[in-house]
Amino acid sequence: MKKCVILNSGLGAWAFQELADNLANELNIKISETPGDYNYVLAWDKTLENFVDKSFIPFEGIKLASDKREQAKIFKDNNIPTPETHLLNNYQDVIKFIGNNFSQWCLKYPVGCGASGHRIINNVADIPQDWLRPYVVQKFIYLDNPMVYRIYCAGKKLLGWNVRKFPQGVSKKPWVAHAQGAVYEILDRVPNEVINIATKTLKITRLFDSFGCVDFIQDNQGKWLVLEVGTDGIFNHVDRHIENQSLEKELSENIAKAFWLNLKKS
Repeated sequence: MKKCVILNSGLGAWAFQELADNLANELNIKISETPGDYNYVLAWDKTLENFVDKSFIPFEGIKLASDKREQAKIFKDNNIPTPETHLLNNYQDVIKFIGNNFSQWCLKYPVGCGASGHRIINNVADIPQDWLRPYVVQKFIYLDNPMVYRIYCAGKKLLGWNVRKFPQGVSKKPWVAHAQGAVYEILDRVPNEVINIATKTLKITRLFDSFGCVDFIQDNQGKWLVLEVGTDGIFNHVDRHIENQSLEKELSENIAKAFWLNLKKS
């Protein structure tokens, strides 16, 4: 019988401990500092090559979800609708681009989560020279009532369509993140366009068969645009504090089903 574990080891393990405890309880398997035969990988700071095929969430998907530069490339190559995005190689390229394009642009920190590090570009002073290359420059979609939508996927099943927005009385910020004070609201009907885009996005990022989520924004013309994908592992994890026990339970149950089903196929 294969040894299944929650792999949580190394310097970053502390950041995943709460999730590791919850997953160990939901899957009824142990947390381990060494790889098993089949792993739900959270923190791991050693080589990945030795057990690439032993991870519930493919490492390719984990890496893509952790780096907005790689997401921008794969979205463009596969015609995923997103806000206009440019990868620029150096500081001078960004200066030149902003000078020639008179829209509102933002600079996305490529390896952050919860919108940490992102900044609006209002002038040259907002463009740091000490920044991870290439720069991810994206058109900022201004909305009177900023909202970001999310849909989850566990084992090929889309679920949990919701929206994040700032509650009444809370100062609105450019980045609609839970960490910035936004709250989740569960929605009923998922638009067909979202289902189609989310399915394609999760497939090309190798997250459709395991676990991931897609964040959307709807622009002022009503067009659905992908902002990013997310998953669990090594660099970050998907926020589970949705403040809806029914959805949290459904999400946990479907992740568990996908884990055991994919184990049989491994």
